[in-house]
This record gives sequence, C-alpha cells and structure tokens, in this order.
Amino acid sequence: MRITRTVAGRGRRVAVLATTGLTASALLLTGCSSDDSDSNESSDANGKITLTVADFGQFGYKEAGLFAKYHELHPNITVKEDTTADEKVYYPKLLQQLNSGSGLADVQGLEVGRIKELVDTKADQFADLSKVIDVNEWVSWKEKQATTPDGKVIGAGTDIGPMSLCYNTELFKKAGLPTDRKEVAAKISGGWEDYLKLGEEYKKKAPAGTFYMDSASAMYNAVVSSSAKQYYDESGKPIYKDSPSVQQGWNLAAEAADKKLTQGLAQFNDPWKAALRKGTIATVACPAWMAGQISVNAGDGNKGKWDITTAPGSTAANWGGSFLGVPKAGKHVDEASKLVKWLTAPEQQAAVFKAIGSFPSNKGAYDLPDVKNATLPYFNDAPIGQIYADEAKSIPETVLGPKDGIIKDTISTQINNMEQRGTAPDKAWEAATKSIDKAIG
Repeated sequence: MRITRTVAGRGRRVAVLATTGLTASALLLTGCSSDDSDSNESSDANGKITLTVADFGQFGYKEAGLFAKYHELHPNITVKEDTTADEKVYYPKLLQQLNSGSGLADVQGLEVGRIKELVDTKADQFADLSKVIDVNEWVSWKEKQATTPDGKVIGAGTDIGPMSLCYNTELFKKAGLPTDRKEVAAKISGGWEDYLKLGEEYKKKAPAGTFYMDSASAMYNAVVSSSAKQYYDESGKPIYKDSPSVQQGWNLAAEAADKKLTQGLAQFNDPWKAALRKGTIATVACPAWMAGQISVNAGDGNKGKWDITTAPGSTAANWGGSFLGVPKAGKHVDEASKLVKWLTAPEQQAAVFKAIGSFPSNKGAYDLPDVKNATLPYFNDAPIGQIYADEAKSIPETVLGPKDGIIKDTISTQINNMEQRGTAPDKAWEAATKSIDKAIG
C-alpha cells in the first residue's frame, strides 16, 4: 500500500500487516526500487523480455515476492519495478509521458484520485483490459471507476480502503471508556456525531497530554468517503460547495477543532509519527491500510495497546485504492496485460495483503485463508479480514471527478489550519474554495 502517498487524503503507506503467525516487524520492508530500463532494451535476441512496472509508494509486489514468482512461472520474463515515493511527483511525470508517448513503463500504477481524469482524457492511450480480466471478479464499484462510458477498462483494481476505527485501549481505559471492540462499536453506532460525543467523554478524564483524535481532516475524509456523492455529480459538475457529505464532514471537523478533541497533526508527517510513538493519540480513522502506519510508527513499545473496531455508523466507506494500467505505447502490451491480470488475481492480492496489508479489491481473495482468517497481533488480534471484507461488500459506488484529489487535499489543508492556527471555520472555508476554484477552473 505505498509510502507517502498523500493525494486524495491518503498516505500511501508503510503498511505492514501481521496475519496469523506473523509479526509487524518481520514484515517491514521497503517497497522501492531504482531499477530503470530503457524500453528499447526490454527484449533480446533470445526472446527474453523485461517488463517494467512503474508505481508509487508501496504496492507490495516485491515484498510479497510476486515478481520473482512470476519469473519462475515465465522464465523468459523478468519484471523490474521503478517506484516513486510520492504520488504527487509520480502523476505529473506520468501525464508528461502520456502526452509525449515516450518514457512509459509497460505497466503503470494509477491512483484512484486520478482515475476519473485519466478515464476522461487519456483512455485512448491505455490498453483495454476488459478483454483480459473479468470485471465481475472485483467489488462492483471498483472496476466501474476505471471504465469508460463505452465499456473500455483502463486499469485493473489493486487495493481498496474499507473503513474502521483504530483506538488506543490503554488510553481508553485510563479515561474510563470501554475497551472491548464490540462495546466501543456500540458507543459510536449512531455515526460520526456519536464519535465526537465519545470524544467529549474521553476529554473529561483524558490522561494529561493526550488527545482524542490525531486529525480532524482525517475524520473529514472518513465522513465524506461514506457518501456516493462527494465532490462531483454524475454530469461531471463540481458540487463540493453544496455537497451534503462535504458539509457534514466540514462541520464535524470544525466542531472537533473547536472542542479541542484533536491534536491537529497532519497525517504521515514527523510530528504525527512522533505522537503515535509517544502514545498521545487515542483514536485514528482507519481505512485498511492505516493499521500498518500505526504499527510501524507507534513501534514495538505500543504493541497490544491498540485495537480495531467497525467504523462509526452503519454506512460503509472506502478511503483510497489504486489500479494497474497498460499504456499502448509499451513494446510488450500483450505480455504486460497478462502480468496485470496475474498480479490482480485473488491469490496474488491475498499475498500482498499478507505482506503489507493492502486490502484486496478482487472479491475472490476474501475467502482465501490469508484474508479470511487474518488477524493483527499488534491490535489485540483484531479480526481484520472479517472486518474489512464485511465493509467492502457494502461500500456505495462513488461518483468520481477529475480533480477529486486536489479538492480533498485543499480542504484537508484548511482543516489543519483550523486545528493548528485557530483559523475561523468561515475564513478557512473561504480560503479553501478560492484555492479550489482557481485550481480546477
């Protein structure tokens, strides 16, 4: 699931999943490779082929040993990965390469916050994967995100981010709150409003120097992610100024900031990591990939102090996810398409989940032991395979827009300003809308 991926509100994480019999420390691996290969040198006279995979953050294929396994299955094919840590750096480069028709890898990672723009403006530059994969294998809404109106599929789904809530049981206990995951779920069953009420309970007896949540902007993203309509309507018109989900998320974030329920930390930055390590954060809105961030940054000293329960309310939510696409400009489109099909098949998605915690978008993986029976020892053996699979099956189909990532990141920045600088909500909203309108035209 990728390191420092910040677009669309999600850090492409150092995600480390501890499944049954595994520990987080044993699975912490770096997902980056600096291997670059010129497309003109991707095959030789003996028929051996080198396929390049360009992605961002941590997709988990190397960690799961999948490139080496593919070579064993296909001795004439070697796969090399070229990873960019930050998707904000990766995407402009991808656009430049698509525009010039050169420099592209055989397989390119595509972020969900960009997929609508690519479907609308660059679909003719990608191979149609509907001729290779069975889109019915994925959760219904996933492949629709990468499908053109005439049925062309430009990307095969990798992971998704079904929502949960991660909480520090030690801090909850000291604040007089329940620690059992079912009891916590009952306290927030009414939705994110109940989540804030629980925060007020926490604050009354909170251990000194601790905060109920890490970031109001993270809660905002979780709230908006539960809605089918977020920043655009079906016609492609930006509606973020009038969107009920955006208004709800913004108002809840403003309330959290005003009541000092949040530590006001931008996620994935060094102060946020330090707060996890010091144990000053009681709750974190937790899409599937977030557990890895917490376990890595909180460290061994906090193992067993965290747990995971279902997200507030009864509406399922998804935060994050990516795709693999095959540019037509590649020299080995057929071979690359077959590689994508294999990498996104249930067994391989389950292997990635086991290795780094990226939750599969291919439904066939949910009944495999490495997913179905997965638990997290770091989080009191929370049954995350069950929690996330149940959530994934009921996530609503979201209307995506071409600038979702920009809108979400801009709003999150202004929420951080409310938390950190005390900016009044109306001034923060005015600043956000001006910036967004300028960016999206």
